[in-house]
Amino acid sequence: MVFIFKRFIFRRKIIVTWPCILKLGGDNELIYLTSIVDLNAECRDLILTSDDYVIDSVGKSYFISDQLTLTKQNKIFNVEEVTELIRANEFSKAEVCLTKIQFLTVSEAIKAIQP
Repeated sequence: MVFIFKRFIFRRKIIVTWPCILKLGGDNELIYLTSIVDLNAECRDLILTSDDYVIDSVGKSYFISDQLTLTKQNKIFNVEEVTELIRANEFSKAEVCLTKIQFLTVSEAIKAIQP
C-alpha cells in the first residue's frame, strides 16, 4: 500500500522522525526540515540527484527520487557522523569554531542547525 501526502509518496513501513536534515550531494550545506511540508517546499525548486538524502532525528536515512519518493536506506547515521556533516556545513559558512561543535544525540545535532 502507498500513502500520498502532498507531493511525497511514502511506502507503508517508512516512519520519518522529524525534524530532519536534507543533505545535497556535492555540497556541504545542510537544510533543516521541520516537517514534510518543509521537505516539499525545499525540493520543489531543486534538481535532485541520486546523491541527495534525508537524515531524520534518530539517524535513519532516506534517498529522494525524482518523483519525490522517500526510500529508506540501510545506512543509519550515528551522532559522530551527523556531527561531522554539521561541522562541514558550519566550516563552509566560516562562522563557528568547529571544535566547539559536539552533541550527545542525533536529534540534538539536527536541532542545532535549526535557523
